[in-house]
Amino acid sequence: MNRTLSVPGIAYGGDYNPEQWPEEVWAEDVRLMREAGVNMVSVGIFSWALLEPAEGVYDFSRMDRILDLLHENGIAADLATPTAAPPAWFFRAHPQALPVDHDGRTLSYGSRQTFCPSSPAYRQAALRIARALAERYADHPAVVMWHVHNEYGCHNAACYCDTSAQAFRSWLRARYGDDLAALNDAWGTTFWSQWYYDWDEILPPRATGAVPNPTHQLDWRRFCSDELLSLCRAERDVLREAAPEIPATTNFMVMYNFDALDYWRWAPELDIVSNDHYLRSTDPESEIDVALSGDLVRSLAGGRPWLLMEHSTGAVNWQPVNRAKGPGELRRNALAHVAHGADGIAYFQWRAAKAGAEQWHSAMLPHTGTDSRIWQDVVRLGADLKALAEVRGSTRTAEVAVVWDWNARWALELPSQPSEEVRYLDLVRAWYEPLWRSGVAVDFVRPDADLSSYRLVLAPSLYLVDDAGAANLTGFAARGGTLAVGFHSGAVDENCHVRLGGYPGAFRQALGVRTDELFPLLPGESPGLSGEVPAGATATLWSERLRLEGAEAIASYTSGVLAGVPAVTRHTHGAGTAWYLATRPDPTTLAGLLDRMRTEAGVEPVRTTPEGVEAVLRRGADADYLFLINHTDQPAEVPVSAEATELLTGKPVPGSVAVPSGEVAVVRELRGGS
Repeated sequence: MNRTLSVPGIAYGGDYNPEQWPEEVWAEDVRLMREAGVNMVSVGIFSWALLEPAEGVYDFSRMDRILDLLHENGIAADLATPTAAPPAWFFRAHPQALPVDHDGRTLSYGSRQTFCPSSPAYRQAALRIARALAERYADHPAVVMWHVHNEYGCHNAACYCDTSAQAFRSWLRARYGDDLAALNDAWGTTFWSQWYYDWDEILPPRATGAVPNPTHQLDWRRFCSDELLSLCRAERDVLREAAPEIPATTNFMVMYNFDALDYWRWAPELDIVSNDHYLRSTDPESEIDVALSGDLVRSLAGGRPWLLMEHSTGAVNWQPVNRAKGPGELRRNALAHVAHGADGIAYFQWRAAKAGAEQWHSAMLPHTGTDSRIWQDVVRLGADLKALAEVRGSTRTAEVAVVWDWNARWALELPSQPSEEVRYLDLVRAWYEPLWRSGVAVDFVRPDADLSSYRLVLAPSLYLVDDAGAANLTGFAARGGTLAVGFHSGAVDENCHVRLGGYPGAFRQALGVRTDELFPLLPGESPGLSGEVPAGATATLWSERLRLEGAEAIASYTSGVLAGVPAVTRHTHGAGTAWYLATRPDPTTLAGLLDRMRTEAGVEPVRTTPEGVEAVLRRGADADYLFLINHTDQPAEVPVSAEATELLTGKPVPGSVAVPSGEVAVVRELRGGS
C-alpha cells in the first residue's frame, strides 16, 4: 500500500495553533503562510480539551473551519491526535491515570504529558478521540498525514505507579517466557539477596537506599520504550482503519539530551519517519549536531527521506540561557537538514504565543510581526525550498557506518560504572566530527545490521552487545572490512553480565588484545602518546593495562602509571583490519587516526572543500545534488562538474561555485558530468 506524503516538492511549515488566537487572526495567518511559501502545517496537537469538552462529547466546529480554511488556501494539514495533553476533566474522572515519579510522588495535571503510559483509562480515552478524529476527517481534502500524539516520552518516559508495575511484570513474563528462574538468572539476583520467588514481588526500579540492580534498570528502560510504542501502534491502527491511504508519523527527538526510546524499534512502525531537533546554546559548533542527528534519522528511516517536524527559527524557551540564532543560521540549519535527507522542514511554531509556557519560544511569525529578521529569513527559506523541489526523493549513500545502539547507551550510563565522565553521545560525536569535517558520508547502523555495503565500520562506544551483534561486527572485518572499536566496548552481554576472561570482552580475539585492568583517567589527567601519532599527542578520559595478543601497537603511553603500554592498536583479522582505541586521543590525534583508517579502507570524501565548508551529497535518478554550507566568515570556492547549476539562484556554475561567508549553495550535477 502506498503511504507517502502527497505534498509537492519540499514540505514547509510548522505547528499551527489557531485555537490560541481570535478567529479574525486566521485569515492573516493563511495570507502570510502563502507569502512565506508554507505548504503544510501541523494542527490539533494540543487541542483535546476543545475537541472533547466533556467525556464522549465532541465539538469539531472549530477544526472544521480551520481545515476548510487551509484547504481553500492550498495548504495541507498534518492532523494530530491531541493525546499528548489530556484535559482536566479526564484527570478529575480518572485520577489514577496521573503519573508517579521515581520517588513515589503523584504528579498533577496542569502541563502536558501528565499521564501514566500504562493507564487503561488513558488508553481508552486516547483511542476514543483518535477514532473520532479519524472518522470525521479521513476524507477531508486538506489532511495529507496523521501526526500520532506528540513527542512520545518527552516528559513521561517512565511512570512508577502500581499500574505500571503490573504492566512491567507482564512485559517481563513475555520476555522471559513466563520463567521466573530465567529472569533471576538474567538479573543476577543472587547478588544482594534480590532473588524473586513470585512475579508480584517485582517492582519498577523505584528510589532505594543503594545502587539498584543494573539489569533490572536496563529491562525497565526497554519496557518503558515498548509501553509507549504500544500506545503509538494502537493510535496508528485506529487511524489506518479509517484512512488506510493516509501516511502516519510521530515526531522522534533524536537530540543530545533525549534517550528514552529505542528508535530502532519505533521507526519500522511508521510510514514516514520524522524528527524534532533543537540546538544547544552552549554548543559552539551546533552545526555538527545538526548533521549527526540528520544522519541518524535518515538511517532510522532506512536511508529514505524523512521530515524535520520541529526546530526553531531562533531561541527556544527551555534552556538555562536561550540565545537567538545568528545571521544566516536559520537558513544554514534548515538546508543542512535537507542535505542530510529531510524532505520537509517545519518549525515550532507558526505564530509566537503571547501566553502559556512557551511564550518565549521563537516562531516563524515572531511577536514583532513581519518587520523582523526572522520573518525575512522565513520568507527567504520558503523560496529556497521551492527552488529545491527536484531534490525531493533523492537519497544519500555512504561507505562508512557508525554503530549506534540505545541499549548500549542505557547500559553505559547506569550508575557504578568505572567512570561517570564517560558519556555515550560525547564518544560518538568525537568520532563523527572528524568525518564530518572531512566531508565523508556516514550512516548509523545497529550492531546486527547488514554491513555488506560499507568499507569502514566504527563502534565508538558499544559497552553492551549481544553475541549476534559482536559476531556480525567482527565478521565484517574477517570478510575484508575495516572495523574500529572504542574503549570499554564489548564488556557486557545483553543482560549486563560482564564477559569474563579479559576486556574488551566480545571483541578481544578480533582485536588481538587483552586488558586485565581498567584505569579511567581523572579530570585534567592526560598522559602523553607516542608512536604513529603526531608529536605532543595526549590521551584523556580512559586508559587500560592492555597487552598485545597478535595486534601491533600504533600508539603507547609515554607517562603515567601505564607508560609504555599500548593505547591504540591495529590487528589483521581474517581478510580485514580491526583497530582498538583503548583511550580517547586528543581531537587532532583522533582525527588523524580516523583519516588513516578511512584512507586505508578506500573511503573518499564526497568533495574536497576549504576548512569549515560542509559538503553533503544527495543522489537523484539522473543527477547529484551537492550541498555546500559555509560555516566560516570567509568566502569559499569549490570545484564542481562542467555541467552544473546552482539551484538556489538558477545560475549555471561550470567548473566551480562560489559560496559566500555564512551562505549555502546547492549544485545540480548531471550524472556523468566531468
